[in-house]
Amino acid sequence: MRRVFRIIGIVAIIGVIMGAIIVSMNAKPTNAEKVWDTEMTIGNLEAKNYFIIYSDIVCPYCIAFENAIVEHEDEFKKYIEENDILVEVRVSDFLYEYGETRPINSRYSAEATYCAKNEGKFWDYYNLAVTSVWNDYFKSSGKSAVSKMSSLDKKYWIKLGEKIGLGETFKNCVENDETLEEIIGNAKKTSKLANGMPYFKFNNYTSSGFDLSWGWEYVLTYFQAGLES
Repeated sequence: MRRVFRIIGIVAIIGVIMGAIIVSMNAKPTNAEKVWDTEMTIGNLEAKNYFIIYSDIVCPYCIAFENAIVEHEDEFKKYIEENDILVEVRVSDFLYEYGETRPINSRYSAEATYCAKNEGKFWDYYNLAVTSVWNDYFKSSGKSAVSKMSSLDKKYWIKLGEKIGLGETFKNCVENDETLEEIIGNAKKTSKLANGMPYFKFNNYTSSGFDLSWGWEYVLTYFQAGLES
């Protein structure tokens, strides 16, 4: 009888272990486990819906999409709250690493954004960079502004940081390429996940591209497609 009980006990333990393994294999990762950097998110980390935007700050189509959001910031925040959405922006120097013309300001803008992020001011810097690049370049010149921006150096991006109160630590970070390794790594990951710039993964809905003439109503169309997916 002891032997029988021992065998039953062993079988039960094995069953529990196998059950735990099966459950762990089938368990979906949480948003917190999927996010690259929480500093680049907005919304509830445990939200039902998870929207990812892959972006490059000197990509005109990226900026057109994101500027529409910045111009309707209050509506955007209300929308993601009411629809329980976590939004993550994954910025990199994708165009410099993988684009045909390799604009150097793709790298400079990403470096500055990450330096601001490391000081807890990602959204302050990102929103300002979006509106500045849009108004200074893309709004009037369209996609041809990418070549016009080739004359810019790191000073342009540093000055944006100064406008939101970032000082010497930020300046040194940009000038010394302190965030470059992280940016290159994220660009590499992006190249394996994204098809073009900008690239969207809103729940199970994926898409790329955005027209320079489109506005907030088209952003909502993309968002709605994500909610319905």
